[in-house]
Amino acid sequence: MKENRKMELTSYDEIFSTEESRQDAAREKVMEIPLSELHAFRDHPYKVLDDERMLDTVQSIREYGVLVPAIARPRKDGGYELISGHRRKRGCELAGFETMPVIVRDMDDDAATIVMVDSNIQRESLLPSERAFAYRMKLEAIKRQGARSDLTSMQVAQKLSAQKVGDDAGISKDQVRRYIRLTNLIPQLLDMVDEKKIAFNPAVELSYLKPQEQAELLDAMDSEQATPSLSQAQRLKKFSQEGRLSLDVMRAIMSEEKKHDLDRVTIGSDKLQKYFPKSWTPAQMETQIIKLLESWHRKRQQAHER
Repeated sequence: MKENRKMELTSYDEIFSTEESRQDAAREKVMEIPLSELHAFRDHPYKVLDDERMLDTVQSIREYGVLVPAIARPRKDGGYELISGHRRKRGCELAGFETMPVIVRDMDDDAATIVMVDSNIQRESLLPSERAFAYRMKLEAIKRQGARSDLTSMQVAQKLSAQKVGDDAGISKDQVRRYIRLTNLIPQLLDMVDEKKIAFNPAVELSYLKPQEQAELLDAMDSEQATPSLSQAQRLKKFSQEGRLSLDVMRAIMSEEKKHDLDRVTIGSDKLQKYFPKSWTPAQMETQIIKLLESWHRKRQQAHER
């Protein structure tokens, strides 16, 4: 006589409960994490400044809290590495908060780098240096991803190019490469680009100078009280490539009068301010000066006609 064996069947409730648990475990959650456990992304290219925009952020956080959670990933050494949300974290610190809402996501270095760059790259207020280092970091991450993949050679070539970075940022691949060139400038020159003391196009040309030549250029600019135009920067680059760039050559080039300087008369606002009300803007002062000059010109013409 065969023994009847009981077959244990999983109930529908248990099956549903197990699947729901799996989905819930896989679903990203917003967690309140202490600020002390949140660490900056390594080589984060974006500057977090306590400026007027930060004051607005602090005020918003005090009134409404952090509306958009930050994104972070677990650190091997404990705590979490911020991928996006560095300004929000600083705003929380200044607002007196101890925690902030964060989505914790497991990501490898390259994926985290790309998300970190993309989370801020569309901001209009970005400095040239921020764009330069952000584009370089993203390009290097995409190249590493392509090298690890088993795609066809054509797909790899496409992935390794600057086209992807440019498409995501809304600029050409050539412009991406020009921005990345700025990362070859010494910090003092790069700061001058951010401060708009050196224009973007001349700065790209100067990035081809050796670091020691760039340091000497600072002396030449200081002694001549001038910054290079595009044509001057191109000549500095040419002399450098030919091995003929010296401090004397730099001073000679920087001492040249630029054409637009010959066509321009500049009067400092400190000289003009004493003639106008303090509340007047430069545009108002310019309008009044033009009116006075026109009146003076008419009087001279009338004097000549007598």
